[in-house]
Amino acid sequence: MSEAVVKPPFHWPVRVYWEDTDAGGVVYHASYLRFLERARSEWLRSLGIDQSVLKQRAGLAFLVREMQIDFLRAALLDDELLVTVEVKQRRAASILFTQTISRADGHALIRAVVRVACVDVQRMRPVPIPVNLFAETAT
Repeated sequence: MSEAVVKPPFHWPVRVYWEDTDAGGVVYHASYLRFLERARSEWLRSLGIDQSVLKQRAGLAFLVREMQIDFLRAALLDDELLVTVEVKQRRAASILFTQTISRADGHALIRAVVRVACVDVQRMRPVPIPVNLFAETAT
């Protein structure tokens, strides 16, 4: 019996800018969604998957199906953050991620569970993820 290879989480750095904050310099809650999305996009890019090409050639896109977020602490203007992406489950047409956003000092700010679905963009219906798309990263 072979053991599954456990891959370390993917990490993406983010700095908090004025546009990410409210009038008090505290990160606005919706900004965390952008940070999480960017990290998932960069994770795909690190695997050699260009989302524009995937949409253009195969007519496919990954869309958020569901998300649970636990807001633990607030980030502030100029904070350096680290966003992680970890695949927890792959199904035929979806991927379940756990993600965290932490300050550079290691304090966790956000914990999220995100499921994305592979969707045919013409019909806006879930479809199986192409078998060879993650061939090198299968878990």
